[in-house]
Parts: sequence; C-alpha cells; structure tokens
Amino acid sequence: MSLRAKRRLPIAPDAPVAVRNLPLLASARDIDKATRPTLAVFEITLACDLGCRHCGSRAGRARPDELSTAECLDLIDQFAELGVLEVALIGGEAYLRADWCQLIARIAERGMSPIMTTGGRGMNAERARMAAEAGLESASVSIDGLQATHDALRGAQGSHAAALEAMRHLRAAGVGVSVNSQINRLSMPELPAILESLIEHGAHSWQLQITVANGRAADEPELILQPYDLLELFPMVDRLADRCRDADVVLWPGNNLGYFGPYEGKLRGSTSAGHTGHCSAGRGGLGVEADGTIKGCPSLSTATWGGGNIRDHSLREIWERSERLRYNRERGSEELWGYCAGCYYAEVCKGGCTWTGESLLGKPGNNPMCHHRALEFQRMGKRERLVQVSKAPGVPFDNGRFEILVEDL
Repeated sequence: MSLRAKRRLPIAPDAPVAVRNLPLLASARDIDKATRPTLAVFEITLACDLGCRHCGSRAGRARPDELSTAECLDLIDQFAELGVLEVALIGGEAYLRADWCQLIARIAERGMSPIMTTGGRGMNAERARMAAEAGLESASVSIDGLQATHDALRGAQGSHAAALEAMRHLRAAGVGVSVNSQINRLSMPELPAILESLIEHGAHSWQLQITVANGRAADEPELILQPYDLLELFPMVDRLADRCRDADVVLWPGNNLGYFGPYEGKLRGSTSAGHTGHCSAGRGGLGVEADGTIKGCPSLSTATWGGGNIRDHSLREIWERSERLRYNRERGSEELWGYCAGCYYAEVCKGGCTWTGESLLGKPGNNPMCHHRALEFQRMGKRERLVQVSKAPGVPFDNGRFEILVEDL
C-alpha cells in the first residue's frame, strides 16, 4: 500500500488520567521569577473529529478527567496574572468542547489575544460566527497538501475541502486566517501548491513545521523526513519565502525547521536575535493539557515533561518551581551529545528542538534534523539516515526509538 492510500480514521486510545501531586522545588530562583511565558497553548479537549497520521497526542477521545468550565476560566485568569499575552486553543479539536466560545471570551476579557488551531472539518458558518462574536482574533487552519495527500494524512476523505471551507467561513465572519502545514515525505513536494492555495484563500501567514516521530507519526517512520532531505527542502523554502513576500504572507518557520544554514538570516532575520535560539519550552511558552497537566511545551512527552497539575498547585507555583519547566532557563551546552556536542553553534542552539531530538533518540541534546548539520555531512561526502529500532507503545505523546546511521553519499 502506498503512503498516500491510508485514509481510514485510526482507533484512538483512551488517555490515562493525569498524574497528580508531582513534587515542586522548595523555592524559586530569580531567573524563574523573571522568566514569563508570552504564549500559552491550551489543549481544552482531546476529542477530535479527525485521525491525523502525524498526531502526537493520538487525539480522538476526550480525556477521562478534563477540566470543568470553572477550572478552565480560573486557569485563563492565572494566564493573565502570569503575564501571558496570547492564548492558543487547541485539541483534539477545540470546537468539540461545548464551552469553547466562553473560554475565548474570557481570554479576550482578560486582555490577552485569543487564537486557535483547527483541522476545520466542522468549522461551519455558525461556529465561525460564534467564535468571532466571542472575540477570536485568528484561526490557524491545518493544510498538509493537495486534496489526495491532505485527506490521506488527516485520515478522512473530504477533510481538505472542509478545511478550505473553514477558511472561507472564518474570513466571512471577520476572523483572521492563517495556515499551518506539516512537512513530511508526502507533503513536501506539494508545498508550493499549498502556498498558492492559501494565498487564494486569504491567509495572512503560514507556519511550517517538520513532522516529528511522535505519537501516530512514530507508527509510520516512512513518513518522516530523513536528515538529508533537508538539503532539498531548504532551497525550496527559500523560494517559498520569496513568494510569500510578494504575496504579503508572513512565513513562520516552526521551532524544528532548522538550523543555521545559509538561509537562516532570511527565514528568521525578523526575530530579536536574527537567527535561531535554543528551545523555548518553559521560557517563552507553556502548554496545558485538558486534564490540567502543565508542560513547558504542548508537544513534549507528558511522562517526561509534565511539571505539575493545576488542580494541585497554582500556575505560578508550577511555572517557577517545577524542575521540568525550568529545564531550558539556565541550560548550557554541557548536556549536548553526539554531533551536537561539538557543533560550532552549540552554545546558541543547544541541540534545537527538545521535542524533535527526544522523539527520535530518547533524550534531548542531539538533533539530526538540522540543515547546517546535513550540509556539514555532505561536505564530508556523508549523510545521516534514521532507522527505527523500536515501536511506540500507542499512548498520547509517546515515542519510538531511532538510531542514526552514517553512510557515504
């Protein structure tokens, strides 16, 4: 069976109940009190109407212990008190929760920007109108290819047409629309066509993220890009950046689309540093699972990076005193290993995206999905190839294991 042929919705696992009463450190350091998240990514339900083949959380069924409306509203208040500027509602699929517009309204009332990410399968005109009236500022619709590819990756025929229709409904209601796209071996050849489609449908920005071998994506390692694929991808992204500029579309390279190759200044020159920094988990952002688990990044493994539960401690206490959320705040390069340990950019990059490195190799600090690294191996007449050596167990945010083989070009 071809990669594209698989379309049926997978059976979603039952998520475990949240781990409670995780210990916090006795006190907060000055850096913990000074560091504040500007973005909170809030998974308000794990229920979903799609079965995406790259879904890290294996979404489908609601968690058994999801926060109540009152608990969600209180948490939103705590976001504002901690200094959060923007709250992104995600799922699963956020609109499958009955109170989703009430949560949007509370975010706006507290002076933060409410945004959301959606697959768009059920984003009809009425839902778009309700979201706009509640104060939703922008919605990022997931588009991962042309019709056949997108429908195959999203697990449902008609999902591509529904996503484009969702963009039309949202724009008609007065909500800004952006697009996010996964880059894998199916979608990569179609990136130029995706861009033309989102321009046609009035998207103001486009976020690109490499598909990570996490959750369902770990079940299909043949979907995942190889490190040497970046040698073809980055010149393509460079051309797409020119087209975005001409069409007045903002291109947002995701945290794991990296790092430090010849296009870095062009792709990330508008950032404060003008280039990639190290992982922002627990520094500029935080993630919340629908059961109240707090992480430094919404994509990270819950078992490894869950730092506390909002039902046990305040958000401020977890943010300042969870050892897991502190990980990146004063981290040096001493924990790097493999190729990253000796890289010229080690002190700045620190292995790049924690999620990507850990999902592949079991721990952060060595990340083969790097353009600079692929170029350096190419210069030596070599390339790295990832081979899966163990499967993922089949629970939300799980990982398999890969090994890196170095071979001649």
